[in-house]
Amino acid sequence: MTWPEVARRAGTSLLTVPLGSTEQHGPHLPLSTDAEVATDLADRLAALRPDVLVAPALAYGASGEHAGFAGTLSIGLAALELVVLELVRSVDAFAGVVLVNGHGGNAAAVAAAVERLTTEGRHVLAWSPRVDGGDAHAGRTETSLLLALHPAAVLVSAAEPGDFRPLPELLPALRTGGVAAVSPNGVLGDPSGATAAEGSALLDDLVADLHLAVDRRFPLT
Repeated sequence: MTWPEVARRAGTSLLTVPLGSTEQHGPHLPLSTDAEVATDLADRLAALRPDVLVAPALAYGASGEHAGFAGTLSIGLAALELVVLELVRSVDAFAGVVLVNGHGGNAAAVAAAVERLTTEGRHVLAWSPRVDGGDAHAGRTETSLLLALHPAAVLVSAAEPGDFRPLPELLPALRTGGVAAVSPNGVLGDPSGATAAEGSALLDDLVADLHLAVDRRFPLT
């Protein structure tokens, strides 16, 4: 869109910003996995609500826990919080901002930014996908999502299980040594059995939850 096109719609529109990461997702999923999922969910939201515009994704996040793997690029929590603050401050022309956060490692920075932005009187909502019973990283859940979104980007022959112990059991080691300390291949879970059909169903459920959260925060009039 050009700036005049945006100007005509901004005052009555919600700007949705996908937040992702560039980080390892095992030997079989692309580094862009989180940004891909967040962008797709934002696009699906826009298809459901005519007042939603989707911004380009922020493809870098706080991914220090994946630093032991080639290709991971992280800006850290402090920088991410500042980036989110300044991004939202720059779009006061919009009726509100929805942050679709596709990477769990971003959560603390996003929450801190939203708290500050809210005290400044800005209208902002942060939402993150949650899958009941889903595995933590690059397992069946994310593999199914990517098979539904971009099957050619999934190296099915390279998919292999990692450490699939419950996340609370892994947290002490993760905090001290990152993902590499518990899973040499970067997978927390087991991608076995992942399918595009499962991923499509998950996407439907996630966008329904996102849509509900946005409707509650920014009801259509």
